[in-house]
Amino acid sequence: MRTFAPRDRLDGRTAVITGGTGAIGAATAQRLAALGARIVLLHRGADADAQPLLAELPGHGHFAVTASVTDSASLGAAAQTVRERAGGASMLINCAGFTKPVPAADLDALDDALIDEIFAVNWRGLFAGIRAFAPLLREGEESVIVNVSSIAGLSGQGSNLAYAAAKAGTDALTKSLAKALAPRIRVLAVSPGVVDTPFVPGRDAGFNDKVGASIPLKRVGVADDVAAAITACCTSFVYATGSIFIADGGRHLG
Repeated sequence: MRTFAPRDRLDGRTAVITGGTGAIGAATAQRLAALGARIVLLHRGADADAQPLLAELPGHGHFAVTASVTDSASLGAAAQTVRERAGGASMLINCAGFTKPVPAADLDALDDALIDEIFAVNWRGLFAGIRAFAPLLREGEESVIVNVSSIAGLSGQGSNLAYAAAKAGTDALTKSLAKALAPRIRVLAVSPGVVDTPFVPGRDAGFNDKVGASIPLKRVGVADDVAAAITACCTSFVYATGSIFIADGGRHLG
């Protein structure tokens, strides 16, 4: 019987993190591993790319799997690898993403190819990852999916209009799947604002300082701020599903 009791530890549980070698994925891996979880870093780079992070993680049994969220066949193969090597998974953290700065008023610069790429990674890839790993999560105990969204999905403002629309789609998908996959799997989302990572090309310290001054908490976020919220979804917010938790220092308040 499910108790919905918050947990202090994640021993014996496996977390699959898409975009696992990115800044938010890596910070999340550190936090979950520190609580005893076994980490599977799913990334599209070379095998060697994940080794430095794997070597830093506390605990043991961590490994990486190469797959692209835009390649459903590779995701299916990755899920099979996780089943064989870890026996299953009970946490899926979707951190993979892509964007490119395009001013909202520059309609011509947001061409069809860029729109398709943004949706392929940020929405279709998100769904494809969930589709691939859902069978493992259904077999797990108190499983949870955490999607990294963005306040761009709420405000319509961000790196570009397609990215904002894709993140609005992430929020809709989170709510829909929370109902469709209940009660075996909880589905939540964390929505950051501006985060000090290389994710959006062209943002530098000057940009972060300027934006940070306008945020109620007076700084932009860092990857660990988002990782902390993701970890709370896995450990503390156990009676929540379909919820979208904003972790942006108050930027969405305007």
